[in-house]
Amino acid sequence: MTHNDKDRDEAVEKELDGVPEEFLNDSDGSDEDTVEEETNRLDEALDRLREDLDAAKQEVLYSKAETQNVRRRMEKDITDARNYAATGFARDILSVADNLSRAIEAVPEDLREDSKFKGLVAGIQATQREMEKAFEQHGITRIAAMGLPLDPNQHQAMMEIPNDEVEPGTIVQEMQAGYMIKDRLLRPAMVGVAKKPD
Repeated sequence: MTHNDKDRDEAVEKELDGVPEEFLNDSDGSDEDTVEEETNRLDEALDRLREDLDAAKQEVLYSKAETQNVRRRMEKDITDARNYAATGFARDILSVADNLSRAIEAVPEDLREDSKFKGLVAGIQATQREMEKAFEQHGITRIAAMGLPLDPNQHQAMMEIPNDEVEPGTIVQEMQAGYMIKDRLLRPAMVGVAKKPD
């Protein structure tokens, strides 16, 4: 070993003084292994973060969809409340409408022209027209019945009447008018339906 080599070794020793031992060892590929392991750990962490992000995106989408569904349900409930708010009152007032009809029907034809009853009948008829107008304004309509086939969604059969002039199941008598409010049944029409005579 020459003098120069010795000086150079001492200088290198001095420079490397304080450097951790693991950095001074000759490389046997372990540095590459360490870098590869660190890269793998980072890739795994990145994959987990991507999965978490995808899951969070799904949760946001589900939350948005649920919020829209809740909003639609609330809007429908509000619309229904507006449309059908008068349902209870309408059911109660139907008996008044029935009594007005009965009152008009109870007056015989000859008395309707009598000067004493003419004003009374006209007043009852005017009241009935006003009530029908109020019903219309609130979407309350009378259910058609006479001469139609029985519809269990709108008619309630109270009796069968022998009749060979119409098809069995045809409504031949209406005992009480039925009503709808918008598209909902308020009260079914109580009817008598035809059946074949014995």
